[in-house]
Amino acid sequence: MIRLCAICLAAAAMLAAAPRPRVVVVVSANAEWREVRKLFPRATYEKTPYGEFFNHQGTVVFQGGWGKISAAASAQYAIDRWRPESLINLGTCGGIAGRIERFANVLVTKTIVYDIVEQMGDAQEAIDFYATPIDLAWIAGRPTPPVRQAPLLSADRDLIAGQIPELVRKYDAIAVDWESGAIAWTARRNHVRVVILRGVTDLVGEQGGEAYGNVAVFEQGTARVMKSLFDSLPRWLELMRGR
Repeated sequence: MIRLCAICLAAAAMLAAAPRPRVVVVVSANAEWREVRKLFPRATYEKTPYGEFFNHQGTVVFQGGWGKISAAASAQYAIDRWRPESLINLGTCGGIAGRIERFANVLVTKTIVYDIVEQMGDAQEAIDFYATPIDLAWIAGRPTPPVRQAPLLSADRDLIAGQIPELVRKYDAIAVDWESGAIAWTARRNHVRVVILRGVTDLVGEQGGEAYGNVAVFEQGTARVMKSLFDSLPRWLELMRGR
């Protein structure tokens, strides 16, 4: 028992002494992570309960998993394990046709989890509870890579074409994803700064989506979006360091 306690204390001491990354980059969906592996073929990948991670020039790049459940749990895991100052979520989103262009990058100002259905009362109270504004005052007046600043909606499903008019009316929606709402909410609860950058892989209009029934459109868009986001990552890290 004494020996085991000594081992535990030694392990805890090693963990405490390990360099603390200022930033953890979270990548969610499996298709997104496959592109990360292509971009960093020589990285040393290690396992977590949620997927993989590697260290790149002092920054942890971490696979969080798809959907709100994995996104919330893995964001908390990353915060507890690495104790970063900031999380950056890089990933994809679907855009609303006529309101944003394909391959545009969105710097998210607020996340809204919109797929909450309440039969006993008003669902808006729960939607408001999980809505998360994101503080971007620290980049005011500073040059950034080309992005569009806007809210992003999250749901555990792809965008339903028939819902577009309502989402535009209620939330001024331009794009949607699966994970950003959970990541932003978890980071805020932990008082960790969060930056969410999402690129539009495909568009959905009231008549349907260009990737619906044609997953190749999404996969090709994901390859282009993830390369663009990681190409811009060094500049975002500079901004976060005050440079």
